[in-house]
Amino acid sequence: MASSKTDISETAFLTPAQVAQRLRVSPVTVRHWALNGKLSFVTTPGGHRRFLPEEVERFARQYGVDLQPSKPSGLRVLIVDDDPELGEMLTEFVTSLDPDNEAALAHNGFEAGSLIHEFKPDLVLLDIMMPGLDGFAVCRRIKQNPQTRHIPVIAMTGKPSQQNIKAMFEAGADDCLAKPLDPEVLRSLFKRPATHPTPTN
Repeated sequence: MASSKTDISETAFLTPAQVAQRLRVSPVTVRHWALNGKLSFVTTPGGHRRFLPEEVERFARQYGVDLQPSKPSGLRVLIVDDDPELGEMLTEFVTSLDPDNEAALAHNGFEAGSLIHEFKPDLVLLDIMMPGLDGFAVCRRIKQNPQTRHIPVIAMTGKPSQQNIKAMFEAGADDCLAKPLDPEVLRSLFKRPATHPTPTN
């Protein structure tokens, strides 16, 4: 039997949209599979279809569908800047663009080194001029590490000289922005970067 009405308030069921995301198909395709009896579901008292994660995994194995784990839709952005005011402004900007975005703030290069592994960002906004470990060194460390070199690094500088920009690109930066930052240019960055596989060796 494909469906049954049940109380699902305490069970971790998936919506059709979530199933579609995991199976990388449209919600219409999920509905078609459900109605054809290929994908079992339960019906809420309100008449909505819900699916057990285990049933989705069984379906994927049986029909050879590539299962995509569910991921948050937002971006994880690491902001590295020794200017507390700018750091807070950028944090607010990132989270205001999408409620699913997450931002972490490092005030120096040493904090950035720890957070790059703990926070696992999708994007790094990196100030060039910082005391101690500067942005050039931080960028080189990110790009020379096989586990982090896939992460896009956007450099930021109040001194956008040709020398600084050239040195930042040589360190591995993907782009370099001049301060004060243009909000529209920043906004264009927050489209989820292409997914790169994390190297295993």
